[in-house]
Order: sequence, then structure tokens, then C-alpha cells
Amino acid sequence: MKTFRSVIAASLALAASSLILSAAEKKIVLVAGSRSHGAGEHEFRAGCLLLESCLDRVPGVTAVVVTNGWPAEVTVFDGAAAILVYADGGGGHPFIRPDRLKRMGDLMRKGVGLGAAHFGVEVPQAKGGREFLEWTGGYFETYWSVNPVWDAEFASLPAHPITRGVKPFRIRDEWYYHMRFPEGMRNVTPILTAVPPDSTRGGKDTNDERGGNPEVRKHQGEPEHVMWCIERPDGGRGFGFTGAHFHKNWGDENFRKIVLNALLWIAKVEVPKEGVESKVTAQQLLENLDPK
Repeated sequence: MKTFRSVIAASLALAASSLILSAAEKKIVLVAGSRSHGAGEHEFRAGCLLLESCLDRVPGVTAVVVTNGWPAEVTVFDGAAAILVYADGGGGHPFIRPDRLKRMGDLMRKGVGLGAAHFGVEVPQAKGGREFLEWTGGYFETYWSVNPVWDAEFASLPAHPITRGVKPFRIRDEWYYHMRFPEGMRNVTPILTAVPPDSTRGGKDTNDERGGNPEVRKHQGEPEHVMWCIERPDGGRGFGFTGAHFHKNWGDENFRKIVLNALLWIAKVEVPKEGVESKVTAQQLLENLDPK
């Protein structure tokens, strides 16, 4: 018969083991922007909740969703291995307020990973551009980058942990391209690359901050990178993904898997050989949509 002391010792050992397992888990914080476009577009909250449901099935990973672009309590970032921002960008980007850029910079210097999706890849050149170039490897720069809707065909994929289990696919989205990257793509690896239709490059010079760029038209028929990743000198990792304008695209297994893989990779979690397996039903795609 077990003695009282041995029972207590076993209980303490079990509790300690649970604490170690808990401490070993990697936390990924998904920051969803506020309500934006019409139904089925820029569904930041629904998209993040969908990704959370998939990540929570990955052993050793805990996902947390923050809504309205920034947490009410910034302590949610404590212990985070990675952060994703999926929100409206530009001058209203939730991360570019001076105090927030500083806070994010402090986290980056600790090696926290940072991912940006869709409009979240766009920040003003003079306010966040340098930081996002450093932290995620690239960003949407107005009067340089463009944001057309087109059918992107990813006929081949590079060998990288982010592409594990992802098969070539074709999907229609608002794929931003002609992004601003470091000179010579230093430390940056292209992940998704496709050739946009020449019609998406614009037909004449305009003063449109997201189109009419003569530099874009110089590269007709050439491939463009719409997803990329970076290994930062500070030891952290980052990625940018320009798709996910249309919420329904999260229902595509390859589209969803490449983002889930990227989130694991920037959190420094080993990506499974066949990538992150997940199932999303048509009903799940209708859940948590912004009220219109």
C-alpha cells in the first residue's frame, strides 16, 4: 500500500511534469483587425479563429486570438513565440503607432516571429516600412506595389519547411505583388511565386497609390513573389502572405496549409513532414463572420 508521503511525492512529480509540458508549449498570438470590407472579404476575426482551431490541434502549440487590431492587455504577448497580424494596413495599420512599433521591436529583439497577412503587409514607408522590411522580409509600399485580383497558379514550390505537404495549386485572390524587399533579397526566401496577367499591371501612368506604376509594367510576363519568409540576424523569423482577401479561400487545403506551416516555422516549431493537417467544413467557413 502506498504511503501518504509517496502519494504526495507522486502528485508533486505529476504537477511538476505538467508545468514543464505547459512551459514547453509555443504560444502563437493571432491579431485580427477590426471589421472592414463587405461580407466574405477581410474577415480578419473569422479567419484568425479558423486558424486558431487548426493550430490548437497541433501538439505543443497554443493559439490565442486578439480582436480589434490590438489587445486590451499587452501581456497577451508575454511568452509568445510568434505573432500574426491579419488586419487593415496602410496609415491605419494597428502596429505602427510609435509605442506599438517600439513594443514590437522589443519582442523582435527577443527572437519572436512575426507574420503578416493580406492588408497587414502594408505599412507606410516612413512609419513601419523599415521595421517590416527587417521583421517580415518585405512589405507593400504605396506607389510601388499593386493589389489586383487575379488567378495565381503556383505550379512549383521551393523545398522549405513552409511548403511541406503543400501541392501546386491555383486560386483567385487579391494577390498583392511587386513588394518592397531588401536589396538582393538578403535573408529572404520566396515561397509562393506566380506570373500575374499583364492586364493586372495597369495600362497607363496614374497617380494611384496602389496601381498605375510604370516600374511594375516594365516586368510584364515576369514572376512575382506573393509569399516570402526571412531568417533575421536577431535569430527571429518572419513571413509575409499577400492573399486572404476572400474568406472562402481558407477552405482550400493548400492555401490554408501553407499559412499554418508558416506560423509553426516562425514560432520555431518543427513543421510535420506532410505539413499541418487540418479540416475545415463549409459550415465552419460561415461561422464568426462580421455582422453586416
